[in-house]
Amino acid sequence: MKSGIARNGDVQIAYEDFGKPGGRPLLLISGLDDQMISSWPDGLCEALAGAGFHAVRYDHRDAGLSTHFTGRKKAYELTDMIDDMTAVLDAMGWESANLAGLSMGGGLAQFAALLHPQRVRTLTAVSSIPMSDQKVLGTARYMRFFPGPFKLAFRRYGDSPEGRQRMTMDIIRLTEARSLPLDDDWVRQTAAEALRRHAPDRYSRSRQLAAGYAAKLPAGGIARITQPVLVISGDEDPLVKAPAAGRALAKAVPHGRFVLVHRMGHLPSAPLWPELVSEISQHAT
Repeated sequence: MKSGIARNGDVQIAYEDFGKPGGRPLLLISGLDDQMISSWPDGLCEALAGAGFHAVRYDHRDAGLSTHFTGRKKAYELTDMIDDMTAVLDAMGWESANLAGLSMGGGLAQFAALLHPQRVRTLTAVSSIPMSDQKVLGTARYMRFFPGPFKLAFRRYGDSPEGRQRMTMDIIRLTEARSLPLDDDWVRQTAAEALRRHAPDRYSRSRQLAAGYAAKLPAGGIARITQPVLVISGDEDPLVKAPAAGRALAKAVPHGRFVLVHRMGHLPSAPLWPELVSEISQHAT
């Protein structure tokens, strides 16, 4: 693994790459207010590299090791986040790449395919929903708010390092499946590393959401995406209504294919990585 910094004006975007130059370029896009180490774990990135990809993951602005902002209100546009993405492609020397986005990352990939089609070879959306201009209603239609995020609404963690780590662990565990949960050691280690990289900011999620809600799709919406689109959903996703959301996304684009992965939550656990790697590899061929 190698690390680097891409620059979009004054904003610095931290990235890490796995695999050898010359492999199929694959850009891994993280979820809402999530760091690259939890959306795209080391082991999954290494498996993708082993399948012939030159895989790169990165931290969004307002996440992890990238530039952070302040305030409670919108501090940037969604197009700025897309420009961060293309800055990583430029830093890697890639004219174009295969994109794979988890959750919100799948939504950003849909925008990127429309705004910069020449830079997107294929698109894989994992645990994602179809993007539309009906931001609030469109999102709520496919999301599960209970018991998922609602469980944490009334918990108090405090500002101690132990409290912050416990909160981060609970947030990661919101994504796991019932029958195939995430590895406890990985959850604990990832939460600790996330805190080492950057302490939680209670408003970073609000700033990223504000950018998304203010964004407008180009005329025609995602029906004008010309690249092949693979949509992967888990049948035990506690945050997104699957398979409805995934099937709707695959149906809304001209060249969509839907795959339902059994025992998968919002974030795929390690035993499911070979299946994901196989699907992404076939799709990018």
